[in-house]
Amino acid sequence: MAKRAKKRAPKKTTARRPRQAPKMLSDLFLETLKDIYFAENKIIKTLPKMAKAANSKELAAAFNKHLRETQGQVKRLDQIFKMLGKPARGKPCEAINGITDEGAEIMKEFKGAPALDAGLLAAAQAVEHYEISRYGTLRTWAEELGMQDAARLLQATLDEEEATDHTLTELATSVINLEAEEDYRAAA
Repeated sequence: MAKRAKKRAPKKTTARRPRQAPKMLSDLFLETLKDIYFAENKIIKTLPKMAKAANSKELAAAFNKHLRETQGQVKRLDQIFKMLGKPARGKPCEAINGITDEGAEIMKEFKGAPALDAGLLAAAQAVEHYEISRYGTLRTWAEELGMQDAARLLQATLDEEEATDHTLTELATSVINLEAEEDYRAAA
């Protein structure tokens, strides 16, 4: 019997892909900057709707004040993009879309209800907490990347976001939640 020659499997030839440069903190900074840029522009579209839906004049005034602040915050972000030599452009942010969708749901489900303002306020604070987290992170990264001017701009926005959150908390505990509770007790 003759021995059969073993067939060798043909060598796989794979085209080599060019190696991507590793992602650095500066890349993450830019991507997160795009995320918050999208978020701030979404908030600019959402705040007027929340102000209009609010029953409380104080709450509507707080939303309108924050709208003006948010417009200034977008200008600061524009400055940072310019410092980076990048176009000011957002990328869709599922987190802010989810939070604003919840706010829209509250406006729809609680329209005319005593608890509407408490729900609007809670939705607004969810937005503030998201922004505080993002701006704190971006500020820290800017400092670590040696971008002191960007860090200063981000800190200014972070200060505004924290002040807005404080204002909303004060409004909730001194007026809005109490009114919603009184209406609840009166109906019971």
